[in-house]
Amino acid sequence: MNYTVQIKVMPLKELLDPQGKAIMGGLKNLGLKGIEDVRVGKNISLDVAADSPDQAKQIAEEATKKLLANPVMEYFEVSVN
Repeated sequence: MNYTVQIKVMPLKELLDPQGKAIMGGLKNLGLKGIEDVRVGKNISLDVAADSPDQAKQIAEEATKKLLANPVMEYFEVSVN
């Protein structure tokens, strides 16, 4: 069976996010108020062939740990749709 897996990868909160800071500056220049912080990450969609949703999640987590995210600088969340 095929499952669609969504992976959200974000920079760790302790680290500087230059893209987020640049976007924050742009939003302020546009006069938009009330936005306190911006963090920029990645959203990755995988189509995974697996026997169950749990197995698809496990495969996606392994791919993320090995290639898609840098655990020194990023954290990730995996969900199966």
